[in-house]
Amino acid sequence: MTVCISNVPAAGAGALRFRSAGLLLLIGALSCRTPNAEPATAAAPLRMQLFLLAGQSNMAGRGTVEAVDRIPHPHIVMLDRNLAWVPAVDPVHFDKPVAGVGPGRSFALALASANPSIRIGLIPAAVGGSPISSWEPGALDAATRTHPYDDALARARAAMKDGDLAAILWHQGESDTGERLAPLYEQKLRVLIDRFRKDLGKPDLPILVGQLGRFDGAPWSASKSLVDAAHRKVAADVPHAAFVSSAGLKDKGDTTHFNSAAARELGMRYAEAYFRLVR
Repeated sequence: MTVCISNVPAAGAGALRFRSAGLLLLIGALSCRTPNAEPATAAAPLRMQLFLLAGQSNMAGRGTVEAVDRIPHPHIVMLDRNLAWVPAVDPVHFDKPVAGVGPGRSFALALASANPSIRIGLIPAAVGGSPISSWEPGALDAATRTHPYDDALARARAAMKDGDLAAILWHQGESDTGERLAPLYEQKLRVLIDRFRKDLGKPDLPILVGQLGRFDGAPWSASKSLVDAAHRKVAADVPHAAFVSSAGLKDKGDTTHFNSAAARELGMRYAEAYFRLVR
């Protein structure tokens, strides 16, 4: 017989709500455990579930930080630039001084709401403005003088000493929407996913691929549509991958970056996609 957590905590001020009865049932299923599973104790706490946040500025976050974004959650931490675990509050990322609200924290809050017993560790590794070509071994991002892929790999491996890597959240592609780069994007993304899985020793690691923003006043070019098609096709073809829609989400006024509310909503959509993958 299976014992399940049947109640999802009610949302209070500043909390997150799930939007469908179907999702609530799925959350309940994910919260199940067998009676003979070893319970967490003070002496033997649950290992963290780790999530690598990778890509460019819309994963790093550029939304305005508000008071609700600075409230710590007791079961959610993030890996800072010094590889120390600290409370997960926005900005989660530190790629540039303009880092703000992104989807990572609301994603973690949605998971914690679904199962209050789990511990979540976010591994921020996104680099604003980075093309997918900089997400290769040894590649340099000239603007930040960082090595996005190498740095993400090192940070993930450091975090994995304290937990189990559960998924990669990927949001990138704006820098590859030119006529020359867009046709190359699909293959580069497939290679990147395969490389991440091999280098991290997790061949079935879930990959969540976020859709670029489609904002009022900024119609998509043919090249941007091609990158979008690559995101959709890769997520459909690659095992243990999912596409995360950004439909209807608003920008912060620059026709490039999600505003704070949109970034939070995108994080919850990432959570829904993750639940569907691991159900």
